[in-house]
Parts: sequence; C-alpha cells; structure tokens
Amino acid sequence: MATAVVIAGLGYVGLPLAMRAVAAGHRVVGYDTDHNRVKLLAAGESYIEDVPAAQLARALGSGAFQPSAEAPACAGFDVAVITVPTPLRDGLPDLSCIEKASRTLARYLRPGTTVIVESTSYPGTTQEQVLPWLEDGSGLIAGKDFYLGYSPERIDPGNPAWTLATTPKIVSGIDEGSLAAVQAFYRGIVDQTVTVSSPREAELAKLIENTFRHVNIALMNELAMFANGLGIDVWEAIDAASTKPFGFMSFTPGPGVGGHCLPIDPSYLSWQVERALGQRFRFVELANDINSHMPDYVVGRLMMALNERGRPVRGSRVLLLGLAYKKNTGDARESPAVRITQLLKGMGADVRAADPHVIESAPVDTVVARVEPTAEEVSRADAVILLTDHDAFTSADIASHARYVLDCRRVLSGPNVETL
Repeated sequence: MATAVVIAGLGYVGLPLAMRAVAAGHRVVGYDTDHNRVKLLAAGESYIEDVPAAQLARALGSGAFQPSAEAPACAGFDVAVITVPTPLRDGLPDLSCIEKASRTLARYLRPGTTVIVESTSYPGTTQEQVLPWLEDGSGLIAGKDFYLGYSPERIDPGNPAWTLATTPKIVSGIDEGSLAAVQAFYRGIVDQTVTVSSPREAELAKLIENTFRHVNIALMNELAMFANGLGIDVWEAIDAASTKPFGFMSFTPGPGVGGHCLPIDPSYLSWQVERALGQRFRFVELANDINSHMPDYVVGRLMMALNERGRPVRGSRVLLLGLAYKKNTGDARESPAVRITQLLKGMGADVRAADPHVIESAPVDTVVARVEPTAEEVSRADAVILLTDHDAFTSADIASHARYVLDCRRVLSGPNVETL
C-alpha cells in the first residue's frame, strides 16, 4: 500500500524530494504557501533544473503528485517532510517558516505518523522548537504517539553524478522508534543511509559540511586578492597544489558566495555558539567578512581595469554574465551579482546582465536590466564580467567579441581577458 507523504516546501530541496518519493511509489502532496509556485506546478511547469517538465508531467498524470497551497490538503499523511527556507533576518536565524509548517502539520498529526525536518538550522532546533510546536498543536506526545527526526538535505543543484538518490543520507530520530521510522522512509528514497545518535548530531553535521566549504573558499578568495597584488597567478598555484594526492582539497576563488548554504548556514552555528556559550566562532566570522566583500573587490578590479583604458566607471557600459550563484543552475538566492550590480550602478555605470538559467521573475530583475548574451551585446559593452561559468557562456566565443573581460571563474582566455 502506498504511503501518503506531505512535502512542506517546494523549493530546490522539496520539489526534487517530492518527485523522488513519487518514483518510489508514494502518494505525495506538495504543500507550499506560494500560490504562484503551486499554479506553475499544477500546469506542469517546473522552475527547478533538477526536475524536468517531463518528470513533473508524469507525476501529475499518474495522480501520485498533488501540489497545493491549501493546508487541508495535508490531512491524512503518514510521513511529512519539512523542507522550507531558514533565512537570516538582521543577522539572526529566522525559523518562522519552520514554525508555520510545523504548526500546520500539527493540525493533521495522527498516532503513528512521522515528521522529518530537512531544513538547515542550528543544533537543537528539532527537539527544542519543532517538537513542542508539533505537540502543542496536536495534543500528541513525540516518541509516544508520533515519530520525529531530522535528516539534512544534501541537494547539489545541477550535479548529475551525485543526485538526491545517490548521495548518502544522514538520518536521525528523537528516540529509537523515530530513527527506525525515518530510516525506513529514506531507505526507499536513497541508495544509502547514515545513522547518527540524535538530531543534534545530524544538524551539526550539515553545518560542518557548509562551514568547511565556506572557510576554505574564503581562504582562496583572500589568497587571490593577495596574489594579484604580488603579481602571482593564484590559479596556476592552486593547480600545482592540486597535484598532491593527499592532504589537500582544491577550492577556487570567485566573485562571492551565494545560495543558502554558504552565506547563511554557517551563521546559524556561529549564532548558537555565542548564544549558548558566550563565545565567538571566529573562523565563521572571518569567512563571512572575506566572502561578503568579494563583490567589492571585483568592482575595484573592474574600476582599475577601466582606468587603465582611460575610462571612468561612470557612463561605462558593463555586461554581467551570470546571475545565478552556481554553474548551470537558475538559483540566484544571495547571488553576489546583486551586490556587484548595486555597487556599479551607484558609481554611475550602465549595467546589463545575461543569464539563460535564471527565470525572468527572479528577484535580481528588480536591480538590473536583462539582455541576451549576443555577440552584439558583448561587443557594445566597455567591460564584461563573467560571474558564473555556465556552459552557455564558456562554449560561446565571448572573448573574441569583448573589449575587456574580467573572468571571475578562470574559464576564458585571450589577450583581453583578466582572471580574478
């Protein structure tokens, strides 16, 4: 008999999970309070690269997937997974979306049901926040009447090798029964599960993964700035270091970090450490400072390049290639392109941007005019900044048409190309 599953939150985590659950034989309600998002899905239009329209159409056509913005659609679930955003508000963790999802699901909790949190948050969120929200709204007792666990999302958008199914899934529960229930659900979804002793360890594991990347990217970003001042090719040095078969993992510089994982998630851990222990997580704070100022460094490099060519920033036409923070995806959350645009426009530049993956309704459209990356558009720009190494850009002959290119990803070449 098919399990009735609710996925609360249909973003980059929830929608692929919903499709995978359908493929595993479950009946899935995708619940999201964004009515426009639900309308798109109901019409068979996917806004996630990892979910092709054909896959969505099959799920809808089978009757196994029902997108809804109405809370009563959640009634009757056996398993519910919370995959809603956890942003920062004024530098502090904002759990309002998790709270709303938890309180909604609590109304439909029944004895024997399972609730799993996938949204990234600080250690303790599942047991200290979600558990009482569910109990208060249902009158049931976690661990006695229903099961509760945490399983951090590990989605890597656009990665064909490590998908939701092939990436090992960390699972946890508030007790042995909950762990068994959570693991039983994911065993039908993914190839491998990894158990940990409690949700706190699972929550910390997710933050360790993202903090590791955040800190190492910050190290390479700072090295890139210093190496440029010293007249050293940092990219060549990184390539050379990468030949060591042990003790080194390659990270590369960039125009700044984006998405949810790096600009936001490590700050959840830093906030909790200071709140609970009264100490500062200096590695995270330093990484935040370096990575958040990379857009300023990019603009400074462009200003110097234009100056060398006898042009001020004011009045110069600048074309940004890439609004997404990651290659071959349409995810523009926390994208450094927004900050770069704001800085350049504040200096009087005429800024245009091209990105074939980011949909027209994306928030970035409120700050920059969108164009197609045609040869004519490239040639008309006084400067081109490659921010995202989409295949659409790297396979095109951008360098041959541009007067000057600042390549923040080291994918182009030519006498008129500078790397970050």
